[in-house]
Amino acid sequence: MTLQAINGTRLKTRIDRAGDDAPWVVFSNSLVTDLSVWDGVVARLSGWNVLRYDQRGHGGSEVPDGAVDFELLSEDLLAVMDHAGVSRAVCVGLSMGVPTTLAAYAKAPERFAGLVFMDGMAKSAPAAVETWGARIDEGRRLGMDGYAKVTAERWLTTPDRAEALAAMIAATPFEGFKACATALQGYDYAAVLPGIAVPALLVAGLSDGKIPETMRGIADSIGARFEGVEGAGHVPCFEQPDATAALLSAFLAEVEAAA
Repeated sequence: MTLQAINGTRLKTRIDRAGDDAPWVVFSNSLVTDLSVWDGVVARLSGWNVLRYDQRGHGGSEVPDGAVDFELLSEDLLAVMDHAGVSRAVCVGLSMGVPTTLAAYAKAPERFAGLVFMDGMAKSAPAAVETWGARIDEGRRLGMDGYAKVTAERWLTTPDRAEALAAMIAATPFEGFKACATALQGYDYAAVLPGIAVPALLVAGLSDGKIPETMRGIADSIGARFEGVEGAGHVPCFEQPDATAALLSAFLAEVEAAA
C-alpha cells in the first residue's frame, strides 16, 4: 500500500497482482469505508490484478479542504488507474462508488471492460438533501465514534462484524465524511445508464431497505443482471464475502470470455 500524489491530492492505493498479463479489476469504496472493506472478496478472487484506493477524505487518503462532487471523485478514479498503469479494467463501485464509477464511465467509456454496481443508485433520492444533512449533523453531534456505532448497526443484518465495521467508519475523519456526504446530497447520472455498452452486473444486499428494488429496476432498464445477496445489508462485500466473491468471480469470468 502506498500514499501517492494523484489528481492534486494524496490518495492511498493498494495493488494485488496475479501476474503481468492478468486483467484488472478496480474497486471504488462507499462513504466512510476504506479499501479494507474489500479484503474478504479480494482474498477469494484469482486470476485478476486488483487495484484499490481510499476515496478522498477516507482511510489513508488526504482530507479535502471543502466539499467535493462526483466529477472530482470520478477524476480521482481515472487518475488512480493512470497512476497504476491500468489502461482498461472492470470497475466495482460500492454505494458512493456507484456514481463515482458512472461519472468516470461517462468521461472515458473505453477505460472500462465491465461495470459492477453494488448497493448504490444512479441519482440521489428525492429527500437526499435532508437525509444527508441530518447524517452530517449526526456525525458532528455524536463524533465519528458515535456515528460509526449507529451506522454499523444500520448497515449490517447481525452484530457479528459490527465492531470491525464501526472501527473502520470511526477512522474516517469527520471532514472527509462531510465532504463526500455533501456530494451525495445532489447528483444525477441516470442519463449515463442507457449508454452503457459493456457487461454490467448489479448486486445488492437483500436486507438493504429499498436498494434491491431500485437496483433491480436499473438492471431491467439496461438489460443487465441483478443478483441479491442473502444475509447482507448495505455492504455485502464485507458482511457476506463468500457469496459476493462468488457472484463477482462468475461475472469476471464472463467478461474475460467475451474479451
